[in-house]
Amino acid sequence: MEETKRTDKTILVKGLKYMGICAFLMFLGPSFLYFIMSNSDKGFYIPLLIIGILICIAAIVMLFLGIKTILDSMFKNQS
Repeated sequence: MEETKRTDKTILVKGLKYMGICAFLMFLGPSFLYFIMSNSDKGFYIPLLIIGILICIAAIVMLFLGIKTILDSMFKNQS
């Protein structure tokens, strides 16, 4: 009898954690950039702008990692 493929729950939870971090960064990054852009006359404008852009890039990376991990948990062969 052939065993059916099942979702690996531990990998799925890991992927959902990545997606949760992604959701947090997706709200934090643009909010941070808006705050920085509205106070462009301050002294730390350029370093804070770079940090805001890096937060947005991190959100995109976490999105791809989360989707990849979730798909691996469903479709990867556990042999």
